[in-house]
Amino acid sequence: MATHHSPGVAVVTGAGRGFGKEISRRLVRRGYAVLVADIDGDAAAATAEELGDDAFSLVADVRDPDAHRALAAAAAERGRLDVWVNNAGTMRTVKSWEHSDEDVRLMIDVNLYGVIWGSRAAVDAMRAAPGGDKHLINIGSLSSFCPVPGLTVYGASKHGVLGFSESLQGDLAMAGMPITVHCACPDVADTRLLRDEQHHAESAILWSGPKLLSPEHVADRTVALLDGKRLVEAIPRWRGWQARFMGLAPRFGLRGTKLGHRMGARKRQEERRADG
Repeated sequence: MATHHSPGVAVVTGAGRGFGKEISRRLVRRGYAVLVADIDGDAAAATAEELGDDAFSLVADVRDPDAHRALAAAAAERGRLDVWVNNAGTMRTVKSWEHSDEDVRLMIDVNLYGVIWGSRAAVDAMRAAPGGDKHLINIGSLSSFCPVPGLTVYGASKHGVLGFSESLQGDLAMAGMPITVHCACPDVADTRLLRDEQHHAESAILWSGPKLLSPEHVADRTVALLDGKRLVEAIPRWRGWQARFMGLAPRFGLRGTKLGHRMGARKRQEERRADG
């Protein structure tokens, strides 16, 4: 795929599987040297090996600010840092008061603090190596826009990602730093993150949409953000407008989520029967 610049290095967190792996694949195709980062070192190494000589891997726990600085330093050794994708995320689907303290901390630390730490490291590294077309992509969620019972803490973390991304772009613009921020907010996709939660009753809302997205489709739309200045990208866009409307009238929207849970439970049950 043609680009309008000479690509340098890209960092992708949570790239051992799912969105991160497919985003990394597309960045390599665009000519970037891609640092595949994941807390699962074996998965990161396997992804890098699959993607070829233009990919390399590093173990990184996104909850640790120093881990992001280490990623930035490793990327700088390979070339000019042009793209950073804060993709790593985790999800638990039970009622908010039934989460363990550890799970609450995990979701906030990975989904929100991980984005903040990664963005700070990326901005510092990009400032130190001017030139190129610089982009920072944060992975939010459709739940960034509206209430989603069953995903209370997860949704709160993704609301935070969206708010942080929008305000960060403002900070960068006011400081005159030529770094473009994007927040990709996909609907539910068929990933291990989803499948690990499908046994919980509260996860039924995740099946309420017309269909599950594929990681490949989400990656295509996410990487396409590099070709423009769009700050917020809902995937698909029509679902984003639907979610925004629910967010504008949350009590009305919550009535819709009850129906969504019932529809999702039915669709999930039909899927299980089809799988035998």
